[in-house]
Order: sequence, then structure tokens, then C-alpha cells
Amino acid sequence: MTPTTADHFLPVELIFNPRWWHNTAGIAFDRPFYFDPETRIQNDVTMRRVLWERYRDFGLGEENPRPRPVIGSLHVAGGFIIPALLGAEIIFAADAAPQPKPINLTPAQVAAFEPPNFRQAEPMKTLIAQMDTLEAQYGCLVGDLNTDGLLNAAYHLYGHELFADFYDAPERARRLLEMVGELIGDVALYVRSRTGSCSIAVNRMVEHVDRGLFLHANCSVQMISPKSYREMHLPVEQRMAGRIQPFGVHHCGDNMHRIAPVYAGLDACFFDVGWGSDVARCRAALPDAFFNLRLSPVRMLTCTPQEIAADTEKLLQAAGPLEQAGVCCINMDAGTPDANIFAMAEVVQRYQRFGA
Repeated sequence: MTPTTADHFLPVELIFNPRWWHNTAGIAFDRPFYFDPETRIQNDVTMRRVLWERYRDFGLGEENPRPRPVIGSLHVAGGFIIPALLGAEIIFAADAAPQPKPINLTPAQVAAFEPPNFRQAEPMKTLIAQMDTLEAQYGCLVGDLNTDGLLNAAYHLYGHELFADFYDAPERARRLLEMVGELIGDVALYVRSRTGSCSIAVNRMVEHVDRGLFLHANCSVQMISPKSYREMHLPVEQRMAGRIQPFGVHHCGDNMHRIAPVYAGLDACFFDVGWGSDVARCRAALPDAFFNLRLSPVRMLTCTPQEIAADTEKLLQAAGPLEQAGVCCINMDAGTPDANIFAMAEVVQRYQRFGA
């Protein structure tokens, strides 16, 4: 694993959820937000302007943003492309992230399942056509698509039977994970070939480290044991890392310290460290990786500025070396007090002065 550092010492990123954007800027996250190019481009302009007006001291947004050929939003997190390609119906709402409806295939259907040709399947077929049109018009493309993760997508397809198969029919489960992994890699590599990035839509911190980095979403890994991860999930993820480098892992759960020693067997240079994880234990297991330290959006909404400052201090004291760290809060909700965000920033800025 090659040590990885950011473009400046202790970068900070703020990501707000769709309800925050809907209440703050009137943006609707229905289907046109994702699939209508004109709507997508105009919302991108609005979001960059709003971020500059409120949080320019963090280096966010632009004072006079101009339209750009954005193919996927860089300002919200949440992935539905892979579940949609696998056949899930996607539910859109004005103030919420897209939600894939579970498909719940039977074991026999899973055994017979074959992945689609993503170039010919929706929604990628439509998005690729839009890429072609926008690139012809602008000469380039911007943005990417959240490509989700192995366990996340397989669960949407198969439901809780997936976990039973880990023990009762491991070959069937392994085949499904391998197919999902191939599809995720295919889509991510294609998007990166067109826009230069493939995971800023998973976490904007990627742009501070390497905009071409692939960040694999392991949200659901917190639901399985380290033994199950090692035996069933890790080999597929290792093959993915062999295909697409640099490779990172998004672990938003509060138990990354349990999986971190196994993650050490993965050729990954970047880790999203979920709030509640024991950061010092994670660092001991992964000494050379860049750590994106995630604050809790729930605590950011409900706690006092003093408590948020203490949370931030706790993370930074445990995460050294801080040349390989950043701080973020993802999916902050409507009503999150700016005072809490600024309290976090004041702590980071104090460390930045010390490290400069």
C-alpha cells in the first residue's frame, strides 16, 4: 500500500442530504434531477452558488458558477445506478435520496441470474447517450455516478437470504457477489474513462486525494462478521482492487475497527472511517492509508457546538499521522445548525495551523 496524502493538510468536506437542499435551495430530487441534462446542469449551478454563499470559508462552492456538462451530481451522496441495472425499481422523491425497491429473487432465480450489458441497459444507456451529447457540446464531461457496493447491491437483489447463503449455499452467494463486483468495476471504469473520476459522488473527499480514485461502498459490511467478510467478500473485493486503482473503501458503520485488520489484506489507500469506529485501532491496522474521518450527521443536528468540537478533537487525536487524514460530515439534514459546522471547522483550523 502506497501512503496517500491530500492536496492540503486536513481537508474538510460538507455534504448535505436532499432534504437540506430541498429546504435551503428549493431543489427537487425527483427523476429530472438525475436524468434531465438541463435540470441537472442548472441545479449544479445553484448548488455551487449556495455553498459559496454559506460556506466559502471552507473553500466550498463558487461565487459566479457557470454551467458545466455535469453527468452526475457532485454534491449529494447516494447510489442507485447499480441496483437499477440489476433490475430494481427506483423510487424518487423531491426531498429524499433515490430508494431502490428490493427485488427479492428466489434462490433459483439468483442461481440463474446473469448481469446485464450495462451499455445497453437502463439507466446507463440513457446516461451514455447524454454523455455523448454533452461532450460534443462542451468538449468535456464533469461528475460521476455512485456505483454502490458489493453487499449493498446484492442485498437489494436477493434480500436476507443472501446472508443465509453465506452458510448454506456459499457458492451461490459467491457467484452473485462476483457478478455484482464485475458490474460495479465495469461501470466505474467506463465513467472514469469519460469524466476522469468515478467516486466523487460517493464522497467529495476523494477529490482532495486523487480524483480518479475508486471508492467502494461497504455500508452493509457492518452487518456481517469479520470471518464472513474474509471468506466471502474480501476475495471479490481484492479482484476489484486489481482491476481499478487507486482503490478506497467507504465504511460508514461504527465498527470499522473489527474489519480493519482484514482490510489490511486489500490493496486500498483510502478509507472512510465511520463515526463510532475506534479510530486508533483502525490506524494501527492501516498505518499508511488516508483516513477520511466521518462525524455523525445526527450529532451534528442535535448536539451543542461544544459537543461537536469535542467530537472533532477526539477524531483528530486518534487518527495520526494527520498528513493522511481529512474530516467530513456526510448527509447533514435540514435544520443542522451552522454553529455546529463552524465549531467543527474551528477545531480543524487549529490543527491546520499547527501542521502548517
